[in-house]
Amino acid sequence: MHRILTALTLALLLPAAAHAAEPVARVRIAFDRDGVNTLQAQGMADVAAGRAITVDDPARIASISKLVTTIGVMRLVEQGTLNLDADVSKQLGWTLRNPAFPEHAITLRMLLSHTSSLTDGAGYWNVPLGSSTRMLTEDPMAWDAKHAPGSYFRYTNFNFPLVAQLMERATGERFDLLMQRLVLAPLQLDACFNWSGCSDKAIQHAVVLYDDKGAPQKDDLHGMRPECPVIVAEGEACDLARSKPGSNGALFSPQGGLRISVRDLARIGRLLLNNGTLDGVRILKPTSISVMTTPVWTWNGSNGEIGEEDEPARGAFFCRYGLAMQHLASGDDKRCRDDLFGDGRKRIGHGGNAYGLLSGLWIDRERGTGVAYLVTGVAADSSGAHSGFSAVEEQGAKGW
Repeated sequence: MHRILTALTLALLLPAAAHAAEPVARVRIAFDRDGVNTLQAQGMADVAAGRAITVDDPARIASISKLVTTIGVMRLVEQGTLNLDADVSKQLGWTLRNPAFPEHAITLRMLLSHTSSLTDGAGYWNVPLGSSTRMLTEDPMAWDAKHAPGSYFRYTNFNFPLVAQLMERATGERFDLLMQRLVLAPLQLDACFNWSGCSDKAIQHAVVLYDDKGAPQKDDLHGMRPECPVIVAEGEACDLARSKPGSNGALFSPQGGLRISVRDLARIGRLLLNNGTLDGVRILKPTSISVMTTPVWTWNGSNGEIGEEDEPARGAFFCRYGLAMQHLASGDDKRCRDDLFGDGRKRIGHGGNAYGLLSGLWIDRERGTGVAYLVTGVAADSSGAHSGFSAVEEQGAKGW
């Protein structure tokens, strides 16, 4: 029997500062290969509207978007449209090279595993409609000049706009529409990137993202679809006809812009537990799931950055990584505090962190179980008791 826990907080009655120490909302689902086992929902999806959060309310899930994007990538790899180990320059239509290592080709596998030698130093999300991400790669700040491609792990959001760009170049389709065709629609998910493709019902139930002081940061939609799903330069119109597939992979935020409910996030987890099949629908071959989940990089003490470089308050928990797939409890090195669950069991999945939201999708393939959660209105820190994650993430992993 499913257990459903729902509790309204006092968020409507108290000023933001009075409840800043507590999350505005949190949702968690525990699941196995066959379905959902436990659901928990607490707090407010929209404080101003007085709307309580549910497991079906979509939120900007942050970097779990990378994992979902990679499912789309692997579908194209299976079709022979993309190649994980080819130089991406030919597909991009221009040469992608680290200026310090011009002889080293960069591959799709490197982009997906954050071993490309790209950094976020030149930006990654702020490329407006009509512009190209190529201009960012021409900035020396976009590159790690000390480490060659394939030799060093550095968690870098900019990898994924380039991944989306490769997907568009390979198919001629815009990323948001391509992901609907390849992943979201086949799995019957009312989910979308940057609200493009979500139903009106999903828009009306959007989760507002608040910072740890209770101030709205993202998706305060008031039940209305955003006027424009992409960034446009000041004074320019939001005319998506100006978008040429394959020129600006940043437009629909493949690195963090997926809007999805925790219930639908659990369906993604079940797809992974079932080796690419969900409710009788095959999305990926078992061999593709194996490729995604096999580590590409493992920390040896000096071959990568194991923390989030743009989050100095966050601890060291990147110690083993596949294709957009983080491994937990990866080893015995005490410097790597990646045991989110605190039980030493090996799990894989991905976390998310942006605009006061922390999220996670984690599966235990051996036991056939998993959890999906999101929390809003919290700080991104390393306050956890037994990991480099935060205390609220440890609660999301184990339940509260």
